[in-house]
Amino acid sequence: MKAIYLDNAATTMIDAEVLSVMHAASLENYGNPSSTHQFGRKAKTAIENVRKNIAGHFNVAASEIIFTSGGTEADNLILHNAVLNLGVQRIITSKIEHHAVLHTCEFLEKSQGIQLDFVQLDAQGNVDIQHLETLLATSDKKTLMSLMLINNEIGNLLQVEEVCHLAIKYHALFHSDTVQTIGHYPLDLQQFSIDFIVASAHKFHGPKGIGFAFFKKGFGVLPMFYGGNQEKGARASTENVAGILGMEKALSIAIQNLEIDRNHILEIKKYFITELNHHFENIHFNGFSADESRSTYTILNVRFPTKNDLLLFSLDMAGIAVSGGSACQSGSNKGSHVLAEILTDEQANETSIRFSFSKYTTKEEIDFTIVKLKELLK
Repeated sequence: MKAIYLDNAATTMIDAEVLSVMHAASLENYGNPSSTHQFGRKAKTAIENVRKNIAGHFNVAASEIIFTSGGTEADNLILHNAVLNLGVQRIITSKIEHHAVLHTCEFLEKSQGIQLDFVQLDAQGNVDIQHLETLLATSDKKTLMSLMLINNEIGNLLQVEEVCHLAIKYHALFHSDTVQTIGHYPLDLQQFSIDFIVASAHKFHGPKGIGFAFFKKGFGVLPMFYGGNQEKGARASTENVAGILGMEKALSIAIQNLEIDRNHILEIKKYFITELNHHFENIHFNGFSADESRSTYTILNVRFPTKNDLLLFSLDMAGIAVSGGSACQSGSNKGSHVLAEILTDEQANETSIRFSFSKYTTKEEIDFTIVKLKELLK
């Protein structure tokens, strides 16, 4: 049976070149970076070179990059530091953020007594900028905004320039979960007033279990756990040398081929939209996922005008891997807090599927998917 992977927002296939780098690092650069002998010094030099190279991609200083186990840890590190270290008393976020942000904010509200406010969204899941400004203007409390640049379920692009403008105007800190952005869009942090971002290597054809957090210079970092002085005291744990080197390789490949890969994936997405509209009546695209100018080119969230609780399972049995929402949720539409927030009860009763693409996705795979969808939804 042919296996087709259309769940690249959940994770991506690791590049062969990345595997080669990691294999070589595991064999030749296995020293503990904290050791003072030559093996340790070699490993330490390697990860510091990576830190400098990664920082260069975003036009920031190497000291502003902290290696983590991925986006979830990076979000937690940033949000906890905002409250416990930087004196943030209020967080403004949205109800369609990743749970790495939402659940952490809710925990900080309960444990630290911070004020947690939610910005309003329109029917497409777009942030209401006027309401965001109203929230910012109605309190003198030190505030952090946490809004993702690209929503991981519906693919909406944040109006980042407007949010940055408000951050400056109201002296608010701005954190963004950029997991779906890094490796897919250029991001010059000297051009945007963003104080914190995060990355996860497995979203751009790198290894799992490695990522980074960006803390703008001047913010000290309080560690979340203890037992070592790695990452200049910000994160106690022996560094994942092979993973760090693999992440750098994956990111450099992604950035080097950004335009080529974007054009290919966008062509795939547009072709899929055309075929869906041709073969199915009354389908809808959740959020702005079908709008080239307002959504990422990697995600398409499709709502079929029928209730079919077994569609995900049936597609999987046909060899097609997709998602009903975030991979962190259960395999049902009920698991998507994003869709629950923006859809009416009637719309939520229909079947929504997230398709997400990569540079490895082909038109032949899209054709096969269309055929199977027609069989399953006839």
